[in-house]
Order: sequence, then structure tokens, then C-alpha cells
Amino acid sequence: MKRLPHLLLFLLIISARTLWAQADNDPFLWLEDVNGTKALNWVKEHNEATVNELKKNPMFDEIYNTAYEVLNSKEKIAYPTFTGKYIYNLWQDEKNERGLWRRTTLEEYLSADPRWEVLLDIDSLSRAEGVPWVYKGSDLLYPDYNLCLVSLSKGGGDAVEIREFDVAKKQFVKDGFFIPEAKSEVSWIDKNSIYVGTDFGPGSMTSSGYPRIVKLWKRGTKLKDAETVFSGEVTDVSSSAYVLNTPERAYHFIYRGVTFFTRQVFAFENGKQIKLDIPEDAELNGIFQKMMLISLKRDWQTGGRKYKQGSLLSIGYDDFLKGSRNFSVVAEPSERLSIESASETRDYLIVKVLNNVSSELYRYKWDGTRWNKEKVMAPGFGNISVTTTDGFYSDKYFFSYTGFLSPTSLYYVSDDNKIVKVKSLPEFFDTKDLTVDQFEVPSKDGVKIPYYVIHKKDMKLDGSNPVLQYAYGGFEIPTLPSYSGVTGKVWLERGGVYVVANIRGGGEFGPYWHRSVLKENRQKVFDDMISVSEDLIKRGITSPKHLGIKGGSNGGLLVGAVFTQRPDLYNAVVCQVPLLDMKRYNKLLAGASWMGEYGNPDKPEEWAYIQKYSPYQNLSEAKTYPKVFFMTSTKDDRVHPGHARKMAAKMESMNKPFYYYENTEGGHAAAVTNKQVAFSSALMFSYLWNQLK
Repeated sequence: MKRLPHLLLFLLIISARTLWAQADNDPFLWLEDVNGTKALNWVKEHNEATVNELKKNPMFDEIYNTAYEVLNSKEKIAYPTFTGKYIYNLWQDEKNERGLWRRTTLEEYLSADPRWEVLLDIDSLSRAEGVPWVYKGSDLLYPDYNLCLVSLSKGGGDAVEIREFDVAKKQFVKDGFFIPEAKSEVSWIDKNSIYVGTDFGPGSMTSSGYPRIVKLWKRGTKLKDAETVFSGEVTDVSSSAYVLNTPERAYHFIYRGVTFFTRQVFAFENGKQIKLDIPEDAELNGIFQKMMLISLKRDWQTGGRKYKQGSLLSIGYDDFLKGSRNFSVVAEPSERLSIESASETRDYLIVKVLNNVSSELYRYKWDGTRWNKEKVMAPGFGNISVTTTDGFYSDKYFFSYTGFLSPTSLYYVSDDNKIVKVKSLPEFFDTKDLTVDQFEVPSKDGVKIPYYVIHKKDMKLDGSNPVLQYAYGGFEIPTLPSYSGVTGKVWLERGGVYVVANIRGGGEFGPYWHRSVLKENRQKVFDDMISVSEDLIKRGITSPKHLGIKGGSNGGLLVGAVFTQRPDLYNAVVCQVPLLDMKRYNKLLAGASWMGEYGNPDKPEEWAYIQKYSPYQNLSEAKTYPKVFFMTSTKDDRVHPGHARKMAAKMESMNKPFYYYENTEGGHAAAVTNKQVAFSSALMFSYLWNQLK
């Protein structure tokens, strides 16, 4: 009897905890069990319902066939990657759905009908091993590039199995380096040793699901016995080590990702780790002619001088380690001009800038005291991307050019700076009656947001046009003009209007365009999207009945927040591989790595602003929503499919209409083969025409 009060107290505590858990209970938590039988049965049921309904659209088969034909076109570009004496490429078509990893010489590549040497047939490998392998890249060993570490994913996720491959023999190395499936980081040191970060067991991964520990692994020893060279914190995003090979020497670095946007970089010198004295939000962009290249994300005062946010700087590597802070400015931004990337050739830096969301290319040469630049005579008013350079071997490189109405073209630049168009996509859709406009609209706080409108020249401003508005708005990733044969053929040619909104959060105007909307300022991103929508309506281009929005990943969060805040503005929402439950996002897969972008929902002061927009928490039975289309992938191991599953289930419990489709493979891209991409496209465009015509 004396024990009864303690028992009662224990029961009261348990009861209180149960009541607390129920108060915060998520009735759809079971849908987070990715491969659980109950969850997969739910997915199967809703997939079937969606497919059966959308296939009724009389255009479905035509859209599918059109998309599949475009994706399998024999005229598509075999994008090159320079490595040593060869150009490498992964090629996918109707016969090789998962792809051929292959190579050829530059001379052959530039010929009318290049001959390719197939190194690895991913389809044959998949059939032989009974695994749906997806090629995720390879790291070839400098300087002869005869060995490589091939990354293979089961179904397209970020987790990969890494195997050593003999390029000359075209076979995997027996008893070679092998790393089991994990989100791993590897880099060759020499023929018999590599740096590796992987899942070494309990405590070896960060809370974001990436390597915390870096080891030096020598050939012939067991992975578990590899020497630890660095350990980060569990709360970090990731840790890795890598080698930069240059003509003068090999540079060894350790990278500690503290948050998604901050990092510490250590140089290995004479067996010692030296922390580089640069801002933690700056980026080490590599080594060029014995100089370190640094990109700034904020203003930096050092060495008696202030360097501007968004600038690209250089300094002698050895001078820096000796204490010099006398940086040279390679390039710096202005109000509407930002520096997006820098690529190295033997004698030049090829720098891409964005001028009011249009690309320009410059090449910079160091004369020993200053950087001299000249503009590369590339096409204008579109998106230019340096595809690959020959590194320190020569000044050869390839770049691509694309625009909304300009088929993507590949250009080759020779050592003497002559530019030749090598390849161009065919015109998959008729552009003679189409045009592109660029507008600006002030957001809620007055900041001007630019956006593109691609439409028929005779478009009537009577509010009747079906409009698909796309944006991303996050992680300093710009949304730039691009050519889509599928969108052009099945949407624009039929009278649909396509809108690209360059909202804040991206990198269209450099770091400030992104940093100004982090964490507690996130609502500004949604305000930007809404302002563009309202301007489209105000101009008479469309009306809520005919206006749809689309976004994926962070863009899925964007459209999720926007449709829950302003359901009156839209009649279609394509929400792809989205984040939606912002209360639990940091507990799901790689979610913890994004707290630098959104904040930490486990901190009351940060949840206070996150909860105001979190789509899952803000669904309301009192509101009427458009019929949303959720699209995700079972194999997405970056953004958990539970976000889309739970959002759909919650809407279902409120009797709100929606469509749901989850591909069983595909990773974060939600599709692997051209058939899968074509099928998803047919579902999406059938839905859009149903809702917006």
C-alpha cells in the first residue's frame, strides 16, 4: 500500500504526457513511413484514382507521345565533360533508358557523326544485378584518369553506392574501393588512397543525414579501420575532404559545413590543418594559377580595405597563408548585375554574370598585377552556361545558350578564342506567333520584382488566357530563361501563357536578393509571388479562374504557402516534391540542413514566424481551395514524400479536392527514365488544361 502513491503519481505523469502528445498529435504521421505497407497502399490507391481521372483527358495520349518524342530526340545535345584526353557523356534514349556512360576524343566530338566508346551500360548493369541503378557521376583519378569512383543510386535517390571502376578495362575493380549505400563524399588522393566521408556507424552522420567524419582510406585495408582526419559536430550539415590537382601541385582541403550557408575550410599543409581566415559565409571557388578565388556573400573589411558583397576576389595562396590580405577584385556586382559563376581554363577565368536576369560571359586574364577582362561574343538576352572547360590543359571550353523561344545551342571555343556553334536542338515547337515580355511589379514592401511572360503575339487582354506561373525563390538559385520543347509544344502552341517570376530568395541579383528573405523574412517570398499573380490579373492577361502556379522542392513550399494564403487567386496548383509540414521538416531526411534558410521550428521564437506560413498547419476547413495536384517520389531521400502525402491526406479529411501522384523511383527529380518524365508531363498538362482552359 505504501507504494500506491508512487504508482498513482507515475500514472498521472504518464496520463499527462499522453494528453500532451495527443494535443500535438499528427493523425497522418504514419504516412511518413516511406515504405510502410499501410502508407504504400494509400499511395497506390490515390495514384490509381489520379491516373484514371486524368487519362480521361482526350489530349493525354497526345501529350505523352509528344513529350516522349521530344525527350528521345536523336537531335538532342550530348553534353560534354572534359577530362584529360577525352570528352565524357551520359546518353539516354529510347533504347538506353538509364543511360550509357561513354567517351570520345575532342576531334571526334566535333565531327558530324562522332564515334563513342561505351564504358558502362547502366541498363545492362541494372538487368544483370536486378537493381534499378541510376548513374550519379564519377570521380576520375588524376593524371591518367584510368581509374574512377562511380556513384550509383538505387532508384535515383541521393544515397549512392560507390564502386571503383577500371576505365581501360571497362569493368569494376575486383576487391577495389567499395562504399555501401549512403550519402557519401569521396575524393582521390592517389592510386592507393582516398578521402571518404560516409556512414561509418552510430554517430558518424550529422542530424542532416550527411557525413560528420572524414577518413583517409588506404587500399587493401578495411573501411572501418581507415584513419580519421576530421570530425565535425552532429549539428553540422556535413564534412568532407577533397583534393584540387593543378600543374604546380595538389591542394588538400577539408570542408566543414556548419549550416547550409556557412562553412569552415581547412588547408592541409605539412601534415597540419590550417583554418582559412575568410568569412564563414564566403565560398572558396578553387585555385587558379596559384591564387585562391573567394566569392563574398556579404561586405568584408580586411587588410585595410572593404570588399563589396557579391564580389569575386583573388589572392596568392602562399601569400595568404603567410598573412597577406591584399586581395585583387576579379569582378564585382552592381544594382542589377550579379556574378553567378567562374570557370577556369589554362590562362583565363570565364565569368558568367546576370544583367537584369539575362546572361553575359566575360573572360579575365591576370597580368601579374591586375585582372583584365573582355566580353565573350556569345548570344544575348538569354541564359548562357559554361558547360565544361579543359581546365589547366588548354583554353578550350564549351558553353550553351538558351532562351524561352531559342532552342538550346552548344558552342565550342578554341584556344584562339574562335567561337563555333557545334550543336543545336531542333525547334520542337512553332515560335513565329510567340513573343516574350519582361515586366516589373512592386511587391508588398515596394521592392520591384521582375517577371517574364511568354505568350502568343495576338494574346487578348480580357482575362481569359490560361496562365501557368512558375517560380522557385530560395537558396540563392536563380530562375533563368530556358527552352522546353515539351512546354512549348503542349502548352504555348495551344495558347497557354507561361510566366517565370524572379522573386526574392533566388540569386538573380546576387546574395542580397537571397539573404533579405531568410528565416523571419520568408513571408516576403510569398508576397512577391502573390504580387506577380495580382499584376497578371490587373493587366488582363488572366483571371483567377484561368491562373495556375507551379513549383518544386522549395518551390513546392512556395506554392503551398501561396495557395493556402490566397486560394482566391488560383484555379490550379502543381506542387512537386514539396516541403509542406514546416513543424517537422527538420526531422525528415535532409531537412535539418535547411534551417539556415527557414529557421528552427523547435525554437519557440522561430516557430512563431514559421507557423504563420507553414502550409500543413494552415489548412482550414473554412476555406475553399483550388484542386491541387501533389507530385512526389517514394525514392526522394532529400525532401521526404511524407510532406506531400500528409498534406493530401489532411485535405482529404476536410473534403477538399486534390490529385496525388507518387512515382516509385526518381529521387528528388521524381523521375529517372524518359518514359517516367513523359508520363508525369502528360498527367500535369492534362490537369492544367482541365483546370485552366
